[in-house]
Amino acid sequence: MHVGVERVTQADRRARTRGALLASAARGLSRYGYGNLVLEQVAREAGYTRGALYHQFKDKQELTLAVIQWIGETWTQEVEPLLERERQPVAALLALARGHAVYCRRNGARVATALRLEFSGQDHPVGQEIERSYELLVTRCETLIGAAREAGTIPPGPPTRTLALAFVGALDGTVIALAGQEPHDELLAVRAVAGVLGLDPRTSTLTEQTEADA
Repeated sequence: MHVGVERVTQADRRARTRGALLASAARGLSRYGYGNLVLEQVAREAGYTRGALYHQFKDKQELTLAVIQWIGETWTQEVEPLLERERQPVAALLALARGHAVYCRRNGARVATALRLEFSGQDHPVGQEIERSYELLVTRCETLIGAAREAGTIPPGPPTRTLALAFVGALDGTVIALAGQEPHDELLAVRAVAGVLGLDPRTSTLTEQTEADA
């Protein structure tokens, strides 16, 4: 009888393979975009054969759609709990900025931006899906901004949706520009979105904590 030997099921191996392929594809999409993504290279960098990739995904489109879904799911798992811990909408918005910056260090910060630019104006399933996921984030921010305005913690100004679009744009732009520059990416992401919201970053507890951690 063997004690302490972990049994790895076929489902476990399949999930592990799928995860490695999705992470590799996310990196490839960030670097090269959809049009220049080579599936054989994705498989090789994940440590698998091209056959293993095709066993999971029938083509590049299916793989890319799976990457978009994977990013959405993992972002929700990692970032959403940070928002839920905050009672005030402004604190939740700043927590979102911090969490997004940290998440993007490991999970292809440029994927969404690269795909949105590549498929802009095109009627394509990948473009439609990336726009849907982008809209979910903007709507989440819009809801928090609206709640903060009702509470009087964000000053009057542009329409709520306009502010939400600017928030997401400032966040993504800062994180992408500062890729690999920890912990400045997190600190300056908070400062960038605080500026968009019309806040003084120095009054933010979250920002002060980030500076202390740095």
